[in-house]
Amino acid sequence: MSERPVHEQIRELSGELVQLSDKVLNNFNDALVAVRVQDAQAARKIRTIDDEINLAEVRLEEQCLSFLALQQPVARDLRTIVTILKINDDLERIGDLAVHIIERMPELGAEVMDRYEFDNMGQVAGEMVRKSLEAFVNRDQHLADNVCKSDEQVDTMHRLVFRKVADAMKKDGSSTEQLLAVLSVSRYIERMADHATRIALEVIYLVTGEIVRHSEDSFEKLIQSLKD
Repeated sequence: MSERPVHEQIRELSGELVQLSDKVLNNFNDALVAVRVQDAQAARKIRTIDDEINLAEVRLEEQCLSFLALQQPVARDLRTIVTILKINDDLERIGDLAVHIIERMPELGAEVMDRYEFDNMGQVAGEMVRKSLEAFVNRDQHLADNVCKSDEQVDTMHRLVFRKVADAMKKDGSSTEQLLAVLSVSRYIERMADHATRIALEVIYLVTGEIVRHSEDSFEKLIQSLKD
């Protein structure tokens, strides 16, 4: 790796990150489909692909660390590698969420997925991830800002699911296990949107060099400023 120009090495690492994001997104979407149609074989495949995602995440991290040690990059190149490392971690965590979703498959199904509009919620969260990676590739701060703004849309959907579940719990004959599964899946999709927002924030760091600290107050202030 060290014998090639630095910009080529960074482009290769960025390309591997984008490939990983595609695999993660496809697996997440497949998890929602598997739950909808109760496809046990697809669920097993999702677990297998998650193992591949984990291996790819480790391999990319090792390559980035090797690059840092051998090239000792500074300024923009250093920020790029740090950003790749952080996005890589977020993508691996999104991959875990797909496995968590299929673990709730026995309690769910098409009727429940439709009632709580999980397909729509998952589509919005997935689009946030896709756009956050597009923002990374194009160094597009404006697009990254828009991803951050979209987080509230998913949060609103999550709150609506919570209210529906609360209402259902008041009715006789409601399955507690099913309702808990519904809350879990809603939370998993909401977490996916959170990871997309974190990726977008890393892109903002890459473009501007400004770090948003991981305190709740500073994060909320940033999101509010983007909405104003």
